[in-house]
Amino acid sequence: MLSTSSTLSDRAQSWVIDAVHPNARVLSIQRLLGGISSLVHSVTLEVEGEERAYVLRMFDSENWVKHMPDLAYHEAESLRRAAQNAIVPTPEIIAFDQTGDQCGTPAVLMSRLEGRVVLEPADTSQWLNGMAQALTRIHAVDVNDYPWTFYPYCDPSSLDTSSWSKFPDKWRIVADYVAGRQPAFTKRFIHRDYHPANILWNNSEVSGIVDWVNGCIGPAGIDVGHCRVNLAALHGVRTADGFLDAYRSLAGDSFTYDPYWDLVTLIDFGCWQPEVYGGWTALGVTGLTNEMMVERLDSYMLSLLDRISDL
Repeated sequence: MLSTSSTLSDRAQSWVIDAVHPNARVLSIQRLLGGISSLVHSVTLEVEGEERAYVLRMFDSENWVKHMPDLAYHEAESLRRAAQNAIVPTPEIIAFDQTGDQCGTPAVLMSRLEGRVVLEPADTSQWLNGMAQALTRIHAVDVNDYPWTFYPYCDPSSLDTSSWSKFPDKWRIVADYVAGRQPAFTKRFIHRDYHPANILWNNSEVSGIVDWVNGCIGPAGIDVGHCRVNLAALHGVRTADGFLDAYRSLAGDSFTYDPYWDLVTLIDFGCWQPEVYGGWTALGVTGLTNEMMVERLDSYMLSLLDRISDL
């Protein structure tokens, strides 16, 4: 019996079938949870008697598409680039519709990887080491001729945390520090949105890294910092520091830590009132509150100020 969601239009289904095989038949369609920026569905097809699993990502945010009209092309190219390194487990790009003329909205069709997101691990050390090892492999991918480059999401000069933080003066120090210097860095291929909800696990091993629409060339510290600030909000500063220790150990001499990049990614989070990430709750995380997010972001900020005061 088919298990087909009515949320995926006939037009979108037809595009998927045409991209895979003209005689393919839809067996099931399921909405995937965890993301908040686009619609993501698992699509299972029967192709010449064989079941094949795919993921369809549809960019349905008009504002996002208007601001970045190349989203589908960008993710497709990021997947192709990441696949150049066979030890980076990423989906295979099948097709993309940059304009939405074929699918109905800009979209990317890719293979589906085995695994599930783990946000509350039984073994935190193993979890952190697995994420760190996968990230070192991403940063080993060739960066030649990749057209997208890193840029900060928020202007530090506009940072104002006075409406929610107990330490707005400390946040101002962070903003001034970031505005006053940018260290030199080695160019790396970076994911740019590396955090636990974009990492799949199977049998205690990282089995996939997804959501590549922000892939670009930039400093490795941005990926490390982005993951760290997510971990600080999800589990606290100690877990964020544990990830940094794991990454530094695995990356060795190829990585020089500079808290500057942690502060850049922190400001990305501090430019808005902190709240519980909807992707976490959609994936079953309970017990978090917006007040906890404020407290944890403040604590993480103070821990980073301690790091720059030691320089």
